[in-house]
Amino acid sequence: MTNNKNIGIKYTQSTKLSAKPFIKWVGGKGQLISSIEKLLPNEVYGYSNMTYIEPFVGGGAMLFWILENVATVKKAIINDINPDLTTAYRTVKENVYELIILLKNIQKEYQSFNSEDSRKEFFLKMRERYNTKSLENIENTALFIFLNRTCFNGLYRVNSKGLFNVPFGKYTNPTICDENTLLIDSELLQKVEILTGDFEQTLNYATENSLFYLDPPYKPLSQTSSFNSYSKEEFNDAEQIRLKRFCDKLNDRDCMWILSNSDVKSNDPENDFFDDLYSHYLNCA
Repeated sequence: MTNNKNIGIKYTQSTKLSAKPFIKWVGGKGQLISSIEKLLPNEVYGYSNMTYIEPFVGGGAMLFWILENVATVKKAIINDINPDLTTAYRTVKENVYELIILLKNIQKEYQSFNSEDSRKEFFLKMRERYNTKSLENIENTALFIFLNRTCFNGLYRVNSKGLFNVPFGKYTNPTICDENTLLIDSELLQKVEILTGDFEQTLNYATENSLFYLDPPYKPLSQTSSFNSYSKEEFNDAEQIRLKRFCDKLNDRDCMWILSNSDVKSNDPENDFFDDLYSHYLNCA
C-alpha cells in the first residue's frame, strides 16, 4: 500500500469514526445490526480465535460492525458472486490511496457541471466506460462507486449480460469520495480474505470456531416487488433450497450461523415456504 504521508491523505476529523459500508446496497443491514447482535451466540465472545464468514457480503454493514466490535474475530472471509463488488473490496483493501485520488478527481469534475443535462451526460459516459469491462481494478472500482452514488436510488442492477443499467439519479452534490470511510474500511479489511464466486465455496473455510452470517438475495414478497439482480445469475427458489442444504452442512460441522431473509408471511399468511424449508431449525429453537 502507498504511504499516505506522501500524497497528503489523512483522516479529516479528529473524533473517532466508526466503519460503515463504502457503497449503498439494497437490503443493507445497517438498520438491523442491533437486532442481529442480539442473536449472536455467546460462544462468539468466548473463543479466542474466531473466524467470521459472509458468503453474500453485499455492502458489508455486518462485516464492518463485527470487525470493529467483536475482538475475538481475528480473521474474516467474505464472498460475493458479483466480481465488480469483490474487486471493489480488494481495491479498498490494497490500493485505497490511489482510489481516493481518482474519486476526488471524478467528484471535482462532476460537481463542476452547472446543469442536470451536463451531469447526466457525464453519468452516461462513465456508465458506458464502466460497461466495457476492460478497466484495471482501481478505475473499475472508482466508477463502481461513482455510479453507485449518482444513479437512481443508489441501486446496483445489471441485465442478463451483466451490464449495469440503472438510470441517472439527478443528484446535484453527492458525496462521491467519502475519504474517511474508505480509510477506516481499508484498515479493517487488512484481516479479510476476499473471494469471488458461488457461496458454497466458503464451506472450505468452516471450522467449529467460525461464525457464518448468511444474507442472500431475498425471496420477493410478490412478483412486482422482485429485485435481486445484483448479478446476471438468478437467485430463485431452487437457490434458496440449495442455501438451506448449505446450512445443513454447516450444522453438521457444528458451525455457528445466522441467516436473514424476507418475511413472506407478512404479505401472504398462507406462504409457508421458509417455515417448511427450515422447519427442523424452527422446531429446535
